[in-house]
Amino acid sequence: MIKLIKNGEVYNPEYLGKRDILIIGDKIGYIEENIELPDSVLDIQIIDAKGKLVVPGFIDSHVHICGGGGEGSFKSRTPEINLTDITTGGVTTVIGVLGTDGTTRTMTNLLAKARGLEEEGITSFIQTGSYQIPVRTITGNIQDDIILIDKIIGSGEISLADHRSSQPTSAELARLTAETRVGGILSGKAGIVNIHMGDSKDTTKLLLDVVENYDIPITQFLPTHMNRNPYLFEDAIEYAKKGGYVDFTTSTTEKFLEEGEVPCGKALKTMIEAGVSNKNITFTSDGQGSLPDFNEKGEYIGLQVGKVKSLYEKVKESIQVFDVPIEESLRPITSNPADILKLQSKGYIKEKNDADIVLLDKDSLEIDTVIAMGKIMIKEKEIIVKGTFE
Repeated sequence: MIKLIKNGEVYNPEYLGKRDILIIGDKIGYIEENIELPDSVLDIQIIDAKGKLVVPGFIDSHVHICGGGGEGSFKSRTPEINLTDITTGGVTTVIGVLGTDGTTRTMTNLLAKARGLEEEGITSFIQTGSYQIPVRTITGNIQDDIILIDKIIGSGEISLADHRSSQPTSAELARLTAETRVGGILSGKAGIVNIHMGDSKDTTKLLLDVVENYDIPITQFLPTHMNRNPYLFEDAIEYAKKGGYVDFTTSTTEKFLEEGEVPCGKALKTMIEAGVSNKNITFTSDGQGSLPDFNEKGEYIGLQVGKVKSLYEKVKESIQVFDVPIEESLRPITSNPADILKLQSKGYIKEKNDADIVLLDKDSLEIDTVIAMGKIMIKEKEIIVKGTFE
């Protein structure tokens, strides 16, 4: 099936103006000011994007696709994610992770779920390991996992500065990162270590110790939850100024915000005003992960569940509430994760790239249509493709 998107205003995420986009199979074939096809082309679907913004499909690089949690015992383990939990948020590419629980949530579960989501229509990758060091892998070795298993692109999420962390030394973290990095080098993948940052006042101390005392580039880490409290966010600014990547989590609760969590839009704007390169900033949802609440003694007192839909909601808030330009607001969920994680053919609307495209209402910025790998998943706000058990 050939699809032609006409009359839309295209963001690459840079603004390209009004363009027509021809989709051939699962790829973007042509982007021109005006594309006219001969009448003899019968098998074609025209998508009128008048009054719409046409943007790259969103990338959510931190999702607990096979469930997470468990901080409140077995009954609090969050369920697996459904396809439409992802696509209704405009997300066309996910990176799955394990979290606190690396025992009842296994790497084989994670890999199987990623393959299932891809069969249902979206692109998926995963990281090897969970909170703990040493990590539990599929092959028995981080480097082998990355080199030999197509969907594994790095390791994590490794927990630091958190009472749930395995409290690794800098030498242990350096060894893990070196194995991940070399695995990436030998397989053409990013080999990034995804880091869970907790509430400890140590913040990025261990990361900087590894960078300063071992032959590990600061760009080998992608620390997430960097907006979780004011002192970590202030440290995040300095960390990013050193050239490091920082990730802000979009799923939150009113209580977390009241306690000082920095809204993602405000974090993005503050970072840019502080002179941080916007190319070093990403947003992720922590979707389907638990959002546990602990008291001052570290005791569990409650839990909510992260939502992938929050990813674009916070981007929209960046634009509408914090006055961050559309291009700058889109980068953390499109081109930036594509570049940082070496996701070929993702994150940009350009010829020969995968046909992952989202149409937004120009006035409201609401998601109208979602196309993943050339297939329409959401059309005019109506779900077209559901998951196998939905």
